[in-house]
Amino acid sequence: MNSHTYSMTWDLDVLFPGGSASAEFSAHVKRTENDIASFTASLEQWSHSGKSVSTLRSLLKKLQQAEMDLEEADSFVTCLQAQNTKDVKANELRGFVTKLKAELRTDLTSFDKALAEIPAATWKQWMEQNELKELAFVLNEKRKQAADQLSKEEEAIIHALSTDGYHGWGELYDTIAGSISIPFQENGDPVHLSAGQAENKFASQDRKLRKRLFYEWEKAWSDKAGLLSDTINHLSGFRLAVYRQRGWDDVVKEALDDNRMSKETLDTMWRVVSQNKEPFTRFLKRKAQLLGVEQLDWYDLDAPAIQSPRTYRYQEGASFIIEHFKEFGEELAEFAEKAFRGRWIEAEDRPGKQPGGFCTSFPLSGQSRIFLTYSGTYENVSTIAHELGHAFHAYAMKDVHPLNTQYAMNVAETASTFAETIVADAALKMAKDDHEKLALLESKIQNSVAYFMNIHARFLFESRFYEERKKGMVSAPRLNQLMEEAQKEAYADSLGQYHPYFWASKLHFYITDVPFYHFPYTFGYLFSLGIYAEAKKHGKGYEQKYMALLKDTGKMRVEELAKKHLDADLTEEGFWQAGVELCIKDIQEFLKMTEPQVSSQDC
Repeated sequence: MNSHTYSMTWDLDVLFPGGSASAEFSAHVKRTENDIASFTASLEQWSHSGKSVSTLRSLLKKLQQAEMDLEEADSFVTCLQAQNTKDVKANELRGFVTKLKAELRTDLTSFDKALAEIPAATWKQWMEQNELKELAFVLNEKRKQAADQLSKEEEAIIHALSTDGYHGWGELYDTIAGSISIPFQENGDPVHLSAGQAENKFASQDRKLRKRLFYEWEKAWSDKAGLLSDTINHLSGFRLAVYRQRGWDDVVKEALDDNRMSKETLDTMWRVVSQNKEPFTRFLKRKAQLLGVEQLDWYDLDAPAIQSPRTYRYQEGASFIIEHFKEFGEELAEFAEKAFRGRWIEAEDRPGKQPGGFCTSFPLSGQSRIFLTYSGTYENVSTIAHELGHAFHAYAMKDVHPLNTQYAMNVAETASTFAETIVADAALKMAKDDHEKLALLESKIQNSVAYFMNIHARFLFESRFYEERKKGMVSAPRLNQLMEEAQKEAYADSLGQYHPYFWASKLHFYITDVPFYHFPYTFGYLFSLGIYAEAKKHGKGYEQKYMALLKDTGKMRVEELAKKHLDADLTEEGFWQAGVELCIKDIQEFLKMTEPQVSSQDC
């Protein structure tokens, strides 16, 4: 095992020294503002002075620079806010960066409209030129998007209003969530936990603790329910108002377009998931038996029925990931070690951090940053592997044209889940005994439950909420009802107590950059299983083929990507069923291995 000592805090100073007070970052933001202004001026001139292909090439270079500068700034502010929710200056910077993003979106709308005005015959000739041929997919996509939108002037107004409207509501959620404080007893002493710290403790083996914590958790979010119901209603209301003006009736149209997938693919995926609930309800029933309860409650879902015989110090977890990544390929393992050594990861367990975990990329620096709160569980190790998968995706595209690196969330979740699966399967193989194997197997199945039940509940809730929101404001009690109904359906009535305030506690419902931030997780999970099956066939030599697939993710629709690299049809149930069957196989093994334990309890 690697004996290197890795820091549990990330290094942001290597990017911009001084945190939110960084003079270098202020200069970068000013440069980004100038880059956007330069693109705006050049675009205006191009739109009114006769469009030439040479000027288009120049415009694309300016757009590339503006987008990379803006992503660098956005990622830095994201990290500042995550590491310290009380950083007032970081919140101010967020507002300014959000304003710049709205300005660039306005420009992009004008740019797309200008591209759409170019005659088809001329456009075809341009796309045959070497410098533009590699960008044909994204440029054609822009022309199509322009046809789906309002006039340039109307779209500009929408983007201008979104800064303090749409995105403002999303930022308000961050502020409210950052203020959540959960009272708790730590070694007999009263403490207050952040939402992130409290969430980790739902994995405790002490059911009385979990139940008491869940009561405080629900109370904390219910106390903010009025503010949060206003927030989610106004955020969704803004989005729906835009959809109405554009003539879009389907609430998932934007999400499907963003994820470059068809409604047929989405419907097929959920249909297969819905048809295969029974094995997962059997797993939940067995878990309840192992925990000594008649039926699981929501706060039992993350608690292990089979207590892991070990915890992982951060250094162990890091070495564990690197070692198991080597089972797949040297390049992935070396990249992971670089991330640990370079202090790309913020894992320290301390108050004041945002809940959850994420990975964000810095395109100018060629680096990424990973955020989580680490408490020593295998699930924490799995989370780091997951986020390193995201970072590796960005790394795999380092030689791709920057305008071809904007891949969708569903394929982003493919790379992360693939990395997570590598670690999970390697860990199972290395289990010292049946008890450790069972603990790891349970953890793996828990992921399936999350993707097929938790994520499904989010999709059902949000789809129904948006349909009701079309008719007017939806009250907090009604939001609770919609959430509980969705959870009951998604979990096939297998739980005793549900989590009606999940709509309030889950950040994903409030993220404005990505609408319907849930179904891409399930897509990514099942799609990654298809890729993993190919990797198992080919062995270590598959790493370069895998990286080739990742390189294509920014310039193909997912149906085309699957056909090219997996020879699979995503609109057919067979592909999705094959992935689900792999998960069911894990459940069958778990049920078989735990049968003696359940039988002995009955005696």
